[in-house]
This record gives sequence, structure tokens and C-alpha cells, in this order.
Amino acid sequence: MDPIRVLVVDDSVVVRKIVTDVLSADPAIEVVGTAVNGRIALAKVEQLEPDLVTMDIEMPEMNGIEAVRAIRAGRNRVPIIMFSTLTERGAAATLDALSGGANDYVTKPANVGSVAQSMESVREQLIPKIKGLTGRPPGPARVAAPLPPPRPPAPRPAVKQPAVLVIGSSTGGPEALARVLPQLPASFPLPVLVVQHMPPVFTRQFAQRLDRLCTLRVVEAADGSPVTPGTVHLAPGDHHLTVRATARGPVTTLTQGPPENFCRPAVDPLFRSAVDVFDGAVLGLVLTGMGSDGRQGAGRIREAGGAVVVQDQATSVVWGMPGAVAQAGFADEVLPLDRVAEAVTRRSGARAGVPAAVAATAGGRR
Repeated sequence: MDPIRVLVVDDSVVVRKIVTDVLSADPAIEVVGTAVNGRIALAKVEQLEPDLVTMDIEMPEMNGIEAVRAIRAGRNRVPIIMFSTLTERGAAATLDALSGGANDYVTKPANVGSVAQSMESVREQLIPKIKGLTGRPPGPARVAAPLPPPRPPAPRPAVKQPAVLVIGSSTGGPEALARVLPQLPASFPLPVLVVQHMPPVFTRQFAQRLDRLCTLRVVEAADGSPVTPGTVHLAPGDHHLTVRATARGPVTTLTQGPPENFCRPAVDPLFRSAVDVFDGAVLGLVLTGMGSDGRQGAGRIREAGGAVVVQDQATSVVWGMPGAVAQAGFADEVLPLDRVAEAVTRRSGARAGVPAAVAATAGGRR
């Protein structure tokens, strides 16, 4: 198998060398070029036709966000991974880049600590994402067997009318959520809880962005909030989001228990808790993402009489999470992204409503 051809874009000599040295040490990856700003990167994308681009955000002449938008304006679909800082400003810029067409992000090496620590951080974060976004196996290079078709759902008792919607997503999830959630009508009858794999700071800003797009209220989840229709609770970075029963009704719970599926927040704890609290009357949705987080929880939902919808392979940035659910036979429907909101609304029993984009134009909630 040919190596994955990567273009590294960063105005820092030190960062370019760290990233280049780390990637070049992996036999499955070849660094075919570097660029010091977005303008040069545009030319090299055309010239070198890389399989993937790593992109810094703040650069002279043309920054990373502008470069991403320019690449996508030319209808080039090369996967792009942003380097981000874990700050308010870095989170805002990264979310801008994702909405502009970037596929994922990793933490930029800090200017503290040793070079060896920086290299290990890049190796652990970046290489799995490069391989995931280019469809390569994470282990030693080998020819992957073709995926079998998704298993049909296993026979089971009648599906319960859902009392809650739980959603899991990861790589590509911010853009997918920004397309699905605004299409849920103001009359949507279920409370909504979402786990998107994201670090702290990012989740707060992402919740605020979604809130501006949706007719439903979107908040970063807090501990002990009532779980009621009309509100979408987004798991905060570094905390598992679950739901528990109280005398006054279901409420959110935040914990820092051990990561599951290498993630915190993780999808499986949310799905399991929803099954327990709502006696299986759960509608699960699994969108694009790397790995298999959500597969075990989706199985629990179906065993308890709930239903599960997953995004299809063609419209997923990475068909890891939804693919794992579908391959296990836990999906009631496997749908392209533009049909997901309709299926969720139909299964919820909601009346047809006005999507957020229309409401905003007509002077809706905001």
C-alpha cells in the first residue's frame, strides 16, 4: 500500500520540524511538502496533491481558516486537520475552521516542556487521525478486507415510543450536528442529550454556536439540570454526561469517571443511563466519528425496546462509530445526513414545525 502523502502547513520552524519528524518516522506516512502560510499551502495542494493536510491557524499573509475556505471553494475534498490551542480564542478559531470545511483538529505543541514530550503528544493525537481520515488501519500497514454490508436489525419486541433523544458523535460531528439540530422543530417533544468528543472550552463555545442556529435551546450541560423537552444538553469537555432519576424527574449528572473507549465524555455512559432512567424508551442517534464509542450503548437501547438511527458511510467524515453500530446489527435506520432530522422527528412523534433557519429569517426566537 502506498504511504499517506501529507502536507504540513505551519509558520513555526520548530513545529514544522516536530510534525515532519514524527510523521516521517511512521512507515505508513510520507511528508511530501511543507508550507509557511496559507497562500503557499494553496499552491502546494494543487502541485503536490497530498492525501491530507495539517494546518496551523494563525499564520501571516493567509491564515489557516482562510486557507481551508479557499481549498474548499475550489471543490478540493482533501482531509484537513487543524492545529489548535486549548484557549477561548483557539477554540473559536478551530470551530470557524471546522465550519469552513476542516475535518478535525489536534492540540498544537505548546512552547513549554521538552521536544520529546511535544513529539509524543503529536504522535498520539495526530497519527491515528491521519490514518482514520484516509481510511487506513491504525496498526501496521496491511490490505484491509472489504467491510461486509450492515447487518439487518435483529428481531425484537415492539419499539417503545421514545421519551428522550440521545446523540453521539466525534470526527465530523460539529458540522453534522450543526446540520441536524437546527432542523428539529420548536415542537420537538423530547429532551435531547448530546455527547460530542471535544475538550473543555470547545464544548462551551460549540453549545453557544448551536444555540444561535436552533429553535431549541442548546446549553453546555451542568450537573443537576432538569431533563425536559425544549433543551439540548451538550456534554462538557472532560466530563461524562449521564441522566439520573430524582423525585422531581430526570436530571443531568456530570462525572469524571474513567474514560470509556479512550474518551471522556463518552457516548456509551449516556446511552446506558438513558435506558435505565427512561425504561428503554430511548431514541439513539449515532453520527460520524472515529472508533466505536456508542456501539455498546446502542445495543442496550435496542435490547430495552428503544430505536437507533445512524448516519450512513457516504455522508460520514469517518464511518467508525455509526459503522460499528450498523455492523453489529443495532441500527433501525442507516441514513444520509440530510435525512436524519426527518427520521428523528418522525420517530419522536413531533408535529411538523418551522426549522431554525426559517424561524431566524422570520424573526424567530432570537
